[in-house]
Amino acid sequence: MIVVTGGSKGIGKAIIQIFAKNGFNIATCGRNNADLIALKNEIESEFGVKVFVQTADLSLPEGTRSFIEFVKRIGEKPQVLVNNTGTFIPGAIHDEPEGQLRKMIETNLYSAYDITRGLVGEMIKEKSGHIFNICSIASITAYANGGSYAISKHAMHGFSKCLREEMKEHNVRVTAILPGATLTASWEGVELPPERFSKAEDVAEVVYSAFNISKNSVVEDIIIRPQLGDL
Repeated sequence: MIVVTGGSKGIGKAIIQIFAKNGFNIATCGRNNADLIALKNEIESEFGVKVFVQTADLSLPEGTRSFIEFVKRIGEKPQVLVNNTGTFIPGAIHDEPEGQLRKMIETNLYSAYDITRGLVGEMIKEKSGHIFNICSIASITAYANGGSYAISKHAMHGFSKCLREEMKEHNVRVTAILPGATLTASWEGVELPPERFSKAEDVAEVVYSAFNISKNSVVEDIIIRPQLGDL
């Protein structure tokens, strides 16, 4: 089974599709129940796997706790965890709204931290598993108007590095994915042609490829940008 947070659209949905195509059952969550039910029906109908969905807001501690318990009740050990939940609000550090950093950290970092802590125990017991953290090109690049988002994604990359060191002895692999501008709902309303963006499906392909190499190796970081460069 693969667990994907924020799986109802964008990169999360694309990852679910490629793993379902390869026979994996799915557990996922999101904030919109209608989107989750539509995803469940689509994936189960197309690929014949089981899809377990729960409405949850992972920016809240009670949301992460609820989803962890939901996954455990399924009774199937997770082989793959994709920490994909995130939100983007532009702004400059010196004048962005009060509380914006806290919101970014809670959504983009604490959700991954809490879900990982809640589920990694089974991977450690099995001495097998793969954790993917969906970071961002903002994890390694400072830019104007990045503000709290870039800070939170830098922290997410640091979390990935620390977790990787801890998990080595347990044979659990950790990969950080650092996408540039990818055509998802975050870019709705922007008047740029689709070819100016990476595809969510391309990100999913590199995730599956990194998972599928031999257990002797780990792909530590993957940077995937639009061919024409960052926006």
